Order: sequence, then C-alpha cells, then structure tokens
Amino acid sequence: MLSLRLFLALVGAAFASSGLSSGAPDVPAMLDHILLGSSDLDGGIAFVREHTGVSPAPGGVHPGRGTRNALLSLGGRRYLEIIAPDPAQPGSPDIYGLKKLAKPRLVGWAAHTGDLGTFAARLRGAGIAFDGPTPGERRRPDGGILRWKTINLHDDQAGLLPFFIEWSADTVHPSADAPPGCEVLLFEISAPDDGELRRKCTVLGVDVRVAHGDTPRLLARIASLNARIMTLAS
Repeated sequence: MLSLRLFLALVGAAFASSGLSSGAPDVPAMLDHILLGSSDLDGGIAFVREHTGVSPAPGGVHPGRGTRNALLSLGGRRYLEIIAPDPAQPGSPDIYGLKKLAKPRLVGWAAHTGDLGTFAARLRGAGIAFDGPTPGERRRPDGGILRWKTINLHDDQAGLLPFFIEWSADTVHPSADAPPGCEVLLFEISAPDDGELRRKCTVLGVDVRVAHGDTPRLLARIASLNARIMTLAS
C-alpha cells in the first residue's frame, strides 16, 4: 500500500500536469476547517467512512444552535467537520438547511486570520459589514470545553466566502486529536462571475482558488491513507 505522503505527491504532480494550477494555492494557507452538512450525523459519518476508510469521531454539540458534529483531521491544523441537526435540541433554527439535505454536501468553511480584533479593524476600514467577533464554545464528549471567536460577513456570497475564526489560546485545535489518515488536496470556490468573486477575495485577503463555474460552488478533494480520493461539493 502506498504511504499517504507518497500518494499525495503523486496526485499533486498529476494536478500540476493537468493545468489545474492557478495564481492561488490548491489549498488555502488560511483554511481552518470545511463544513460537510448532513441531515443525520450517523449518516454523515457513514458517508465519509465509506469514501475514505476513516471514521470521523463525534465532536460534541452546539448549544442553542441545534447542531452536533463529528470531526476528521486533514493534517496541518485543518479538519473536516460533519455538521448535522441535534435531535436533543428540538425547535432550534435549521442552520444551513441541514434538515432538507438529501445527501451530505459542503455548506461552508472557516478561515483563520490571526487576531480577529485586528482583522475586524481591517474590515471596517474597507467598509465591509460583519458581525463579531462573537464568542463560541462546544463541550467535547470527554467533558472538555473548546472556545473560539468568529467573524461572520453580512454578505458571504451564499457560503462561498468563509467565516473567520480565532481559537482560544487554552483550546487544543480540533485537528490535533481528531482521527487522522486524510489530507485535503484541493479546496476551491467557483461562480459564474469569477472575476468579481476573485476581487472580493483579494479585498478580504482570502487566498483561495477561484474558478469559473455555471453555478456557485464549493469544491474539496480529500485523500485518504487507503489511496482513495473523496470529492465533496456544495
């Protein structure tokens, strides 16, 4: 069996020779995590396990938001978050329209920009409307508490643009102890007006690949230790 490192090197060379390379990296340096929405958490876990051979681990619940999650490390302080409705929080708002999903799909992504106070000042200077920094927390299955702050853009282009996260200094990043064995090969966003989308990314300082597409879309390709490639899209 190929090692994951060798497999990634071979696939990366294939991408380069196919002309997929652009001005932005295949994986944004600021990528923190990718959100895979599912109407049912167990179903989302089974979907990822089927396509990678690696089983994500339950991560906990989001009190007041009506969701729970499972996590899979993608290496390099990056992870995949499977997010689904929490049956124990009936009547909560249906964030991301998860309850209506017929199958798992990408619903958003998070980027890290360093100090969010500094980033917020930059956004104000550019006249970009946003909410935050807003504190958040989640209790892990082992009882530990994860804490963070986020900034959410008023106009995130229907999820094409990320929300921005800063983890508390006393919090272990979820990628550190989520199940390993996978790495992200490619993450990009696309839209019919890719030029305007690219301009907005430049203003925000978001180093993501922007492609032309008939419809707005998030796209991720994830490689596993079992020499499989899982393609996820919105």
